Amino acid sequence: MQFGSFDALYGGNVKDAVRIQALAALVFLGASGFLAGCKPAPELTQDQAKAMIQAKYDKDPGTVFNIAINDVGMQKGVHANYWAGVKRYPNGYWGDFKLTPDGARVVKLPKGGDTIQWRPDSPKDPNYSVVVVPLVTCKLKERGLGDVQTLVDTRTAAFMEDVDLSNLPEPLQDIAQNPFNKLSSQRVATFTLVNGAWTLESIQ
Repeated sequence: MQFGSFDALYGGNVKDAVRIQALAALVFLGASGFLAGCKPAPELTQDQAKAMIQAKYDKDPGTVFNIAINDVGMQKGVHANYWAGVKRYPNGYWGDFKLTPDGARVVKLPKGGDTIQWRPDSPKDPNYSVVVVPLVTCKLKERGLGDVQTLVDTRTAAFMEDVDLSNLPEPLQDIAQNPFNKLSSQRVATFTLVNGAWTLESIQ
């Protein structure tokens, strides 16, 4: 019995196998080079995220935070000498209050003038309030930042955004502490990678 060449016996399969192995090696090397060129994103820590959020708030010029005042707040304003009663109406619970010189140095009225018209529907109306406008702006501050979350190629973190009333006189800060004034809101910050560094993209 006579045998042909080894290659002929297997129909050239050995040569094909060698070619396939060589091609596979080239593909592997190419993939390895590609992966080596893709550096993993750096870690974004809570402290870094918090610092970027607060830096944005510190940079913002601030806004005027209108203060809604309820019945207790009106009484506190009288004790702080911000306004004084000048007229009481027959029903016993309506009144006019005029801003004092001290009050005029810290607040103004939305429609101008110097008289607060107090017109609740009842002596202890829980839904009634009036608004005064501070003469200085307030800024925002971050509080209670949660864990940094990965969302595809971005990072997100939830936190509470507080109105910083520290620019206001203490009596006015105290007056603002009532359910009519929304002093805190829940927000989510989104961070993106720019030139290899995390940056704050938005706050919503």
